[in-house]
Formats: sequence, structure tokens, C-alpha cells
Amino acid sequence: MIRFAHFNFNVLNLEKSLEFYDRALGLRPVREKEASDGSFKLVYLGDGITGFELELTWLKDRTQAYDLGEDEFHLAFVTDEYDRLHEKHKEMGCICFENPAMGIYFIEDPDGYWIEIVPVRE
Repeated sequence: MIRFAHFNFNVLNLEKSLEFYDRALGLRPVREKEASDGSFKLVYLGDGITGFELELTWLKDRTQAYDLGEDEFHLAFVTDEYDRLHEKHKEMGCICFENPAMGIYFIEDPDGYWIEIVPVRE
């Protein structure tokens, strides 16, 4: 048997990313790991509902933005509060793409990663 554990995003400013994920999606740290020499820090975020975690990796010596390729990958969240979240994300100015025909939109985190927001469909 195999199951999902976590997904990783590398971030330049850990505090800025932690604030974004808490404010935009309600994700909070569930565990952390820091290198004894301070060269990196891992913070795992959870939603408090599922066991899936988003790992944020901060590297001390990294100073330039990460190459995200062609932005063809993303993380997706399903919500039963789609309209409320859309308004919140609109106020935050983090919506980067909307597809009304599909009923979805994407937000962009401080490092340029795209996150899809999908309403619960019955």
C-alpha cells in the first residue's frame, strides 16, 4: 500500500510564505526540521482535516528566485467556501488566473507557485 505524504515548495522568504499560506488557505505548521548548522529549515503545513502536508523548504544561502519552468504544475484545494475564498483572495490581490467556464481560479504564492481553488461538486 502507498499513500500521499507531502508536496514540497522551495521558498525564499519563509516568514512571508508562512503568513501567506495561513492567511490565504488556513494552512498552519504541524512540524518543523532545522539543520544543526542552520543551512536549511523545513516547515510542514497541514489543513487540520487531512493528513496531507505542504513542505516549505528554506535554504539559507539561496538568494535568487526559483525557476518554476513553464508554471504547468500546481497544487489544488477543494473547498465548500468557494465564494468566500474568492472574495478573500481578490482582496489579497493573489488571484493570477480565473476560468469561469470551468468554475475554478488560481492564486499565486510569494514565490510564484500557482494554487488551484476548486469548489466542491456534487
